[in-house]
Amino acid sequence: MPTEILMPALSPTMEEGTLAKWLVKEGDTVASGDLLAEIETDKATMEFEAVDEGVVGKILVAEGSEGVKVNTPIAVLLEDGESADDIGAPSAPAAVPEPKAEAAPAADAPASVPAPSAPKASDGRRVFASPLARRIASQKGLDLSAIKGSGPHGRIIKADVENAQSAPAEKSTSAPAAAVAAAGPSPDTIAKMYEGRDYEEVKLDGMRKTIAARLTEAKQTVPHFYLRRDIKLDALLEFRGTLNAQLADRGVKLSVNDFIIKACALALQTVPDANAVWAGDKVLKLTPSDVAVAVAIEGGLFTPVLQDAHHKSLSALSAEMKDLASRARDRKLAPHEYQGGSFAISNLGMFGIDNFDAVINPPHGAILAVGAGVKKPIVGKDGELTAATVMSVTLSVDHRVIDGALGAQLLNAIVENLENPLAMLA
Repeated sequence: MPTEILMPALSPTMEEGTLAKWLVKEGDTVASGDLLAEIETDKATMEFEAVDEGVVGKILVAEGSEGVKVNTPIAVLLEDGESADDIGAPSAPAAVPEPKAEAAPAADAPASVPAPSAPKASDGRRVFASPLARRIASQKGLDLSAIKGSGPHGRIIKADVENAQSAPAEKSTSAPAAAVAAAGPSPDTIAKMYEGRDYEEVKLDGMRKTIAARLTEAKQTVPHFYLRRDIKLDALLEFRGTLNAQLADRGVKLSVNDFIIKACALALQTVPDANAVWAGDKVLKLTPSDVAVAVAIEGGLFTPVLQDAHHKSLSALSAEMKDLASRARDRKLAPHEYQGGSFAISNLGMFGIDNFDAVINPPHGAILAVGAGVKKPIVGKDGELTAATVMSVTLSVDHRVIDGALGAQLLNAIVENLENPLAMLA
């Protein structure tokens, strides 16, 4: 029988997307792994692959369509011997309760039909889940009716159950527009305040809605505290100049930000108790230093993650960061490239900002806000007045994960690494 191709969940926060472009047309034969369409999520434009083979019998959603809900049929695939006449009315996406955990990409969903012994919700509605998902839920004592499925028609798959148990207390990011509206006066009330004044109304895209919802939630639910230090950069700048001169033939040019990434990664190894994230009813202590770095793009920002940053050389970190930043600006990052990490860096020094306080990106335990390096008068070791290039940093810390003394140890380790950069290569 004809197979419906459903709008996939291509990122954890995606509830709807824009079908930007079809890469196939009706009548085309496709195989598993062939590219079907380009879909804009709240974070990126991603290519959607076929998981089955057949002939594209009918395209149900035109390219350019916005606000297409996840699990909505977007096309129909025909098997050998079938024709477009066999296609009935598209089915509606299955109704499911609001999620208690982030959904996994729909590409992980199995193609088997839900078993007839599927459990039912308290209202009598049948809950569709794979046998493996039901077994894991039973072992962990989880209520399947309270989990949103990311498979076809809302079917619950293994990843959905695993995500639910790993973050049981995490609040849903659904209805971001409602969360934004709840933060102040209604949109109509605000519009009336500016009647008679010239203004342009800018429509919120998925990324801006998600940023607004997540950062509002972070400020309201994460108990921030702040630690500040000044860092003398003269030794680092001299060392950077020497390295860049030696690496010029290889086309490598290290930035101060590359040193900051390395310094933070090593500091997380020096103070391992601070290399942690909040997971609702527990704290997860990470072994590797996975450091996220905020990258500004048009209309929002990404925080791509450099995994195992403590093991990588400065030149490797520099090349990886340039690649991630470039693809972030083109919205071509895959979800695994901007998810995870325990620590983040936000650097506004290149914009002339002396210092600022950054908002923690959950579930990270901390974020370092980096200001500009500025020539300032300082008192030297022998009491003499001299000048130095000084950079101000602020460490925003989640008090649920890191206490004051531990946060101070982490920041001191970062400062020590940056003021003694040669030691970072030891």
